[in-house]
Parts: sequence; structure tokens; C-alpha cells
Amino acid sequence: MDLIHELPLDQILRGDCVQLMRMLPSASVDCVFADPPYNLQLRGELRRPDDSLVDGVDEEWDRFTDFASYDAFTREWLTECHRLLRKDGTIWVIGAYHNIFRIGAILQDLGFWILNDVIWRKSNPMPNFRGRRFTNAHETLIWAAKGRDSRYRFNYQAMKSLNDDIQMSSDWFIPLCTGQERMRNEHGLKLHPTQKPEALLHRVLLASTNQDDVILDPFTGTGTTPAVAKRLRRRFIGIERHPAYAEAAIGRVRRTKAISVEGATSEPTKREAPRIPFGSLVEQGLIAPGTTVFDRQRRVSAMVGPDGSLSAGAIRGSIHKVGALLQNAPSCNGWTFWHFERDGTLVPLDVLRAGVTARAASG
Repeated sequence: MDLIHELPLDQILRGDCVQLMRMLPSASVDCVFADPPYNLQLRGELRRPDDSLVDGVDEEWDRFTDFASYDAFTREWLTECHRLLRKDGTIWVIGAYHNIFRIGAILQDLGFWILNDVIWRKSNPMPNFRGRRFTNAHETLIWAAKGRDSRYRFNYQAMKSLNDDIQMSSDWFIPLCTGQERMRNEHGLKLHPTQKPEALLHRVLLASTNQDDVILDPFTGTGTTPAVAKRLRRRFIGIERHPAYAEAAIGRVRRTKAISVEGATSEPTKREAPRIPFGSLVEQGLIAPGTTVFDRQRRVSAMVGPDGSLSAGAIRGSIHKVGALLQNAPSCNGWTFWHFERDGTLVPLDVLRAGVTARAASG
């Protein structure tokens, strides 16, 4: 098998992930995000009670019929990921109870050093079709360094800014991808059964990579990782064996625009309102990085960063901190102080928060 000496950056490669990864040079990527098959067929969970397949699923998509073959495949692709990662690189693997414990053990067997397990709590989980156990409302992400001595990257301040200047914890409350973000086939059905929300990848990549870092996704699916990587000005290599998924991913990446900014509290007016970090609105695409915000009289302005921080000259921080510093005030309610333009009119950021709260209340 020929070795590729020049990385196929910013491309979606179609084919078997293990074979294609073996063609790439060692120590060539900074981060891996992997969303491997969940081993559902072995567990008998591809079908509803009426024996119909879950939308977007076919048996070929999750083809393993015994634990030994699944474990052997897992060891193969993780071995290649370990080889491809640079010394200080990290890997993220997401899974559910069907497979994540087997993957975690193999990660450790191969020398990866586990840093965190992150719980992705879904605000709108799929129901349990058979009604014989709890609704599974979360998935687990394992974040691991290449080795125990890796000087891995963790953008602590970006995560803190994303969470309104509060230290980010390991439970992430992010909705499933729905609406226009959900890729569908010509029949209107979900194109991919486990498409991940862009908000999730935004947080993963912002936490553990820098601009121009190389991100590898060996199970690209419909292209969530490459799309978010491009938006955040990271380089990417995607691999996908399913032709329809690969085609959809290529089109999706072409439609994605890179942000134009460099990456990198007062109580709300209504005390009963739930706390919503401004960074979560950026993650969900409700306000784009690079947007300029103003006070009501347009006397001061700041730019929204991809981590939910604001920057105004040398001043950088949360919407509350920057507003207070620019006014030379002890505190500031950034939700009501800062405004953005909508159809030529200045609108307070609080309008965006109110919309998220209303959607959450309506289910």
C-alpha cells in the first residue's frame, strides 16, 4: 500500500477508514474525533417493535455480529489513530452503552491516557421504542491523550468563556440535531441515524485544538466534524465508506463558510429566568462569531468570538465583563447592555436568550 507523503487536507476521502489511515504518515494529525459504529445490530436494537428499521439505518451500516469482530475492528482503527497522532495530540471517541466501555478498555490497552469522560445529556432524546427500559438520554465521550507524558492542549479559558466565566464541567446539555441542520434523503428521512449536532463538535474542537490544527475524523458520516472544523479555521481529513454519506458531507463542507475572526456577572433582569450561557447561543448558531455588538447608543462596540467571549481592542472576556470594563462600572448585565443588528435595528442579546428559553419550555 502506497504511503501518502502530502496530507490530503480539507478533503473527504471515500473508503475503508483503516486502509486509508494506513496510507497517511505517522504523527501527522493534532486531534481525532471518532463516532464509530455503535454495535447496535449485535444488540438487536436496529429495529422498532414492528420490526421496521430506525430511520436512516440499514444492517450494512452497523455490520458486526459478535463482540470479537467488533473488538478486532476497534483495535485496528484505534491503533492507526495512535500512530497518526502527534506526541501531544488527543482523541475524542463518542459512544453509548452498547460500545463505549469496550472502546475505553481498548484505548487504555493501546497506551492512550484518558483525560475525561464527558456526558452529553440530550434535551430531546429519542424514546425507547420497546418500553422495557429507561429512555437513554445521554452518550459518553472519552477524551484521551496519545500517552501519559503528552503535553496535550486544553483551552481552559475558552471553555470558561463559553460557559459565562464559569468553569466548564464534564456534563454537556446539548440538544440533538434537528431542523435544517438534520441531513435528509430524497424521501425526507434522516440520512444518517446518528448525526451529531454541530454545537457538540464546536465545543470539542474549541476545547482541544487551535486554528490550523489538523483534525481527523475516520467515520465522517454526513460531515459534521469537517464542517465545524472549517468554520473554526481548523484543517480536516474526513474518511467515509458510505457513498451517500460521503457525497452529502462534501456538499455540506462546500456550503460552510469559515469565520472571519481569530479564535481563540450580573444577575439576569428576571431572577426566575434559567441561566443560559451566551456561549451556548454561539454554539447553536443563533449569533455568529465575528458579529459586532453595540451598546444601545452605539458608543462602544465589541466582536463576538467563537468561544462566546467579546473582544474590544485589548479587552476580552464575557459579555458581562467587557460591558463593565468599557463603562468603568463594577458590574454589567451583558444581556441587556449589548445589542446586535437585525434588519437595520439594534436588538438586545436578551432576545436570543428569551427565544431559547421559550423553545425549551415548549419541549
